[in-house]
Amino acid sequence: MASALDDDEICNDDYYSLLNVRREATQEELKAAYRRLCMLYHPDKHRDPELKRQAEQLFNLVHEAYEVLSDPQARAIYDIYGKRGLDVEGWEVVERKRTPAEIREEYERLQREREERRLQQRTNPKGTISVGIDATDLFDRYEEDYEDMAGGGVPHVEISKMNISQSIEAPLTTKDTAILSGSLSTHNGNGGGTINLALRRVTSAKGWGEVELGAGDTHGPLFGMKIFRNLTPRFFVTAQCGLQFSSRGVRPGFTTVLARHLDKNTMGYLQWRCGIQSSMNTSIVRDTKSSHFTFAMQLGIPHTFMMMSYQYKFQDEDQTKIKGSVKSGFFGTVVEYGAERKISRHSVLGATVSVGVPQGVSLKIKLNRASQTYFFPIHLTDQLLPSAVFYATVGPLVFYLAIQQLIIRPYMQAQKEQDLEKQRESSASNIAKKKQEAEAAVLLMQESVRRIIEAEESRMGLIILNAWYGKFVTDNSRKHERAKVIDVTVPLQCLVKDSKLILTEATKSGLPGFYDPCVGEEKSLKVLYQFRGVMHQVLSGDTEPLRIPKQSHRIDADT
Repeated sequence: MASALDDDEICNDDYYSLLNVRREATQEELKAAYRRLCMLYHPDKHRDPELKRQAEQLFNLVHEAYEVLSDPQARAIYDIYGKRGLDVEGWEVVERKRTPAEIREEYERLQREREERRLQQRTNPKGTISVGIDATDLFDRYEEDYEDMAGGGVPHVEISKMNISQSIEAPLTTKDTAILSGSLSTHNGNGGGTINLALRRVTSAKGWGEVELGAGDTHGPLFGMKIFRNLTPRFFVTAQCGLQFSSRGVRPGFTTVLARHLDKNTMGYLQWRCGIQSSMNTSIVRDTKSSHFTFAMQLGIPHTFMMMSYQYKFQDEDQTKIKGSVKSGFFGTVVEYGAERKISRHSVLGATVSVGVPQGVSLKIKLNRASQTYFFPIHLTDQLLPSAVFYATVGPLVFYLAIQQLIIRPYMQAQKEQDLEKQRESSASNIAKKKQEAEAAVLLMQESVRRIIEAEESRMGLIILNAWYGKFVTDNSRKHERAKVIDVTVPLQCLVKDSKLILTEATKSGLPGFYDPCVGEEKSLKVLYQFRGVMHQVLSGDTEPLRIPKQSHRIDADT
C-alpha cells in the first residue's frame, strides 16, 4: 500500500496535497477546496493566450484530483495503489460496483496471497561465525621465558577456538516449514560438527509444533520434539523434549517454559530443565522504547546464579545502546559493560568488556550484518589487571572513533550523495515539468493575490511578507553546503482566507505554486508574515501541519 503512494508522492502527484486537504477530508471539505482552486485557475478568467493555456492545464489537473477523491471507489483505489492504480492495476483487481470497504478487503486478500508466494520463495538464511582469540600473552607472560628466544619480545596471540553455524528455512506450504542447520567447531586442535533437520507445522493461530532430527560426530544422533501454545492472549507455554544417543547410552532431556505478560512492557518467565544439566530458572524482562531490563535467578546442577542487566537505548538515528550486567553464582562473579551502535543501514557493531573472578578479563566484539553475526571473544588475562581493563575499555572506543571518522562516515556520505544523484537524474524531467507548472500557477495567482492582500490590509489581517521552501542550512558545521530554496510568497498568500492559513500534513511540494527544489533531501517551509501590524516568523517541516497566525510565532521587538 505504501509503495504505490510513495512513488506518486515522489512525482508530486499527491491529490491531497494539490487540494490542500486532509487524507480524511469529507466531501464538503473537498468541494470547498475544489471551488477555491477553480476560481483561481478557470481559463475564462484570462485573456492572454499563453496564460489561458496554462490555466487550462492547471484547471484540468485540479478537476482530475477532485473527480478521483470525490468518488469513493476511485479514492479507495488511489489510497491503496496511487495514481497508477487508477489507470490499470486497481481496476483490474476490483469491479467498479464494489464498495470502498470491499475494495480494501480484496486488496488485503491479494496482498496476503502475494506475501505467501514470497514466503515460499524465501530461505531466510542465518549464520554465525565465532572466533575465540587467546591474547593473555599481552598481559600475563613472564619476560624471562622469552629472553633467550628469537623474536621473544613479540607477544604471542593465537586463535584458540572457532565455530561456524548456518541455517536456512524452506517453506513447504503456508503452514509447513523445513529448517536445515549445521555447525562446525574446533577447540585447541580438536574439532567436530553437527547437522540438524527440523520440520515445523503451524497447527492453529495459537500454536505450532516441531520435530527435529540431528546427527554429529561428538554427541551422536538426536531426536527431539517442541511445541508452542498460546493458552490466553497474555500467557503462553513452550515444551521441548529430546533423546540424545551416544556410546554411553540414551540421554533424555526435557525443558518447559511458562511465560506471561505482566503488563504492556514486562514479561515473566518460569523454566524447568531436566536431563544432563537440570535447573529451575525464573526471570523478569522489561522492554521499553528507551530501556531493557532483565533479572534472573537459577538453581541447578552445575550452575546456580543470580543475574541482573540493564540497557539504555538512545533515541538517535544510529540506535546507540549502552549496557551493563552483573552475574554471580557458584562459578564466581562476572561484571560486563559495553555499547553497540548502528554503523550502516544493515550493520550493527558492539563491544563488551567482561571482568570476572576467576574468569579474568575479556573483550567481546560483535558485528551483525543483516542476518549474519560475527563474534570475536578475546581473552586478555586470567587475572584482574587494571591495565587489561583499561585497554579493553579505551582501545575499542579509540579504534571505533578512528574508523568512524576515516572510513565509515566518508563512505556513508558518498553513498548518500550517490543515491541522491540517482534520484535527481530519474526525476529530473518530472521536476522540470512541475517547475513550469508552479511558475505558471504563480502567474495566474497574481490578480487573486492582489485582491487578497487589499482585503487583508483593510482589516489588519494576515500578510505573507516572505516565504521560502526547500533545504535550509542552519548548522555551522554544514556551512559548506548550499541552501536550496524557492520563493513561495505568492502561493502561500493565495491560500490565505479570512486572515488564516491552514496547511495539512501532506508534503508541501504538491501545493499549487510549489515544486521540489531538492529531491530526496529534508525540506522545510519558512514564513515571515505580518498580522495586526506585528511581525511573525515560523519554520515548519515539510509534512508538518501548519496553522497561522499564532501567538508563539511573534517576533519580539527587542530582538
